[in-house]
Amino acid sequence: MRNLYYIAIEGPIGVGKTSLAQLLSKELGARLVLEDFEDNPFLPDFYNDPERFGFQTQLFFLLQRYRQQQDLRQVDMFQKLLITDYMFVKDRLFASLNLGDKEMQLYDTVASLLERNIIRPDIVIYLQADTDVLMKNIEKRGRNMEKNVTWEYIDALNQVYTEYFFRYQDTPLVIINTNNIDFVENENDLKEVIDYIRQPVSGTKFFNPVTEF
Repeated sequence: MRNLYYIAIEGPIGVGKTSLAQLLSKELGARLVLEDFEDNPFLPDFYNDPERFGFQTQLFFLLQRYRQQQDLRQVDMFQKLLITDYMFVKDRLFASLNLGDKEMQLYDTVASLLERNIIRPDIVIYLQADTDVLMKNIEKRGRNMEKNVTWEYIDALNQVYTEYFFRYQDTPLVIINTNNIDFVENENDLKEVIDYIRQPVSGTKFFNPVTEF
C-alpha cells in the first residue's frame, strides 16, 4: 500500500466530494474508489424516520465501508495514486449525530474493532461550505431519497464536521472553502483547486478561493 499515494476527500452532504474525486482521478490518472451509499437498503427509510432506522443505516454503512477499505490493499502496479470520496471515520461522525446513547455505545464497540485495520490516507482534503450552499446543492442534484433532508439536519452535520477537522492532526490536511467556487462547471476553478492540492502539504493548509465575476 505504501507504493500508493492515498488522497481522501471529505465534507458534509452536498459539498461536492464525489464530483471532485471523479474530476481529480480523471485529471491525475488515479485509481478512484467511491462510497456505495445507494446500496444501503435502510437509507431511504432513514431519511423518512431517522430515529427508527438510524442504527441499521449506520451499521450497514460501517460494515460496507470496512469491506471496501480492505479492498484498497490490493495494489495496482500501474497506478500510483488512489483517491476516495470519504474517510472511514465518516461513519462515526454520522453516527454521533444519528444515534442515541445506548446505540452509540454498541456502535463504538464494533467500530473500534474495525478501525484497527484501516489504511490511513497520506493527505485529506476537507471541503467546507455554508449550510445554505449545501442545501442548494442538495436541491439541485435532486436525489429522491434526499427530498426530506432538513436544513437543521444538514446544519448539525456541518457543525460535526467543523468540530472534527478543527482538532484533526492525523495526516496533512487541506481545507477548501467551496462557497464561492464551482469546480464542476468552471474549469478555472478546478485548475486552481488542483494546483493548490499539488503543492507540498505539512500540517493544515487553508484555501479560500474567490471567483471573479
